[in-house]
Amino acid sequence: MTTRLLRLLSAPLLALSLVLSVMGAPARADTDAQLAREWQYAWNFYKFYQVADPLPDGRARKSQSISIVINAPRTRVFKAYSDFEHHIGANPFLERVVTHSDTTKHGVRTKNLTAIEVIPLEPPVTLNTHAQQRLNLTKYCYEVDSWSTGNIVTHQKIVFESLGTSRTRVTENLTFETTSDLIDFTLSQGVLAHQGIQQGLKQRIESGEL
Repeated sequence: MTTRLLRLLSAPLLALSLVLSVMGAPARADTDAQLAREWQYAWNFYKFYQVADPLPDGRARKSQSISIVINAPRTRVFKAYSDFEHHIGANPFLERVVTHSDTTKHGVRTKNLTAIEVIPLEPPVTLNTHAQQRLNLTKYCYEVDSWSTGNIVTHQKIVFESLGTSRTRVTENLTFETTSDLIDFTLSQGVLAHQGIQQGLKQRIESGEL
């Protein structure tokens, strides 16, 4: 990845992470078992898989969709793009992804996972995002529900549309839930961060790296 692209990707992610870092923890190496317990707690307590209606007082929700065209066949794009291990490098702060379970039933692959980001502050700060990813293997789409430090809940649906034998449009439908005072900032910076990651994945897929 070029230095210029890395700078473009880092800016929105760092802006959002700086706000959240006051609620993060000093950088540390949690074991996989510890992360699995944290994931289960977030699943049970924050119920990040639910779309609350109405939202509790003081919380707000906003949505936006973003698209990108990748010059590669849909099957290859879907496989590479949907693997969060490949987001390491596209997201400059993502250090590792821990998968707690991975099951497939009726054509839907469900993965419970935690993404660990380390923010380069002094001292460094660790942010854990607990998520469930559901991949529809025949319809070329997947959904993600996640909870992040700062009690930010994100719902995503990513759709892969074939534009011919060698071009694919990827559309991310993003919904963010957080406190009312942070929702506009979270939406704008979250969208910018996802756009940066899209560009990074596009470059790596088209170059043949993925």
